[in-house]
Amino acid sequence: MDPARKELLPPSLRSRPVAQVGILVPDLRAGMRTWSPLLGEDDWLVYTYGPETVQDLTYQGAAAGFAMRVALAGTGPQVELIEPLRGPSIYHEWLRERGHGLHHLGFHVDSIAEAIEDFRDSGIPLLQSGRGYGLDGDGGFAYFDTQDTVGVIVEAIEVPKRRRPSEDPAD
Repeated sequence: MDPARKELLPPSLRSRPVAQVGILVPDLRAGMRTWSPLLGEDDWLVYTYGPETVQDLTYQGAAAGFAMRVALAGTGPQVELIEPLRGPSIYHEWLRERGHGLHHLGFHVDSIAEAIEDFRDSGIPLLQSGRGYGLDGDGGFAYFDTQDTVGVIVEAIEVPKRRRPSEDPAD
């Protein structure tokens, strides 16, 4: 990210590097086949997130039931492919307005609750969130409306201490 644009993010994110690039795809398996040779990476971690696997989901400030399947590869930054499964969600909004492709930049944070508060105090609206996807009920993600200033959505990611095992990418 351009250093001149870092002031467009809350203080807690300004010194953090981009940890993830999120890309919306119409089909996760096809997306992995496309992106594997581009990344030189074919070792994907695959997860389905929704009410069955995430304790607390919100969309536009209310409890939500959206679901998506994601594939994660690499580090520095990690590439996340997202196939929306059920909405409404910010993924479905983005698809209606812009189609598939780059969706968000993600930043690791120590606490999702503190990140949400920091964004709120900076006047940046929360669009969608999820908490409790780790094995111990920790871990969280929150997407913020930075499209007019950054050009894409910004995500804060609290990585859980223990993730559940990856699903089979072929499923």
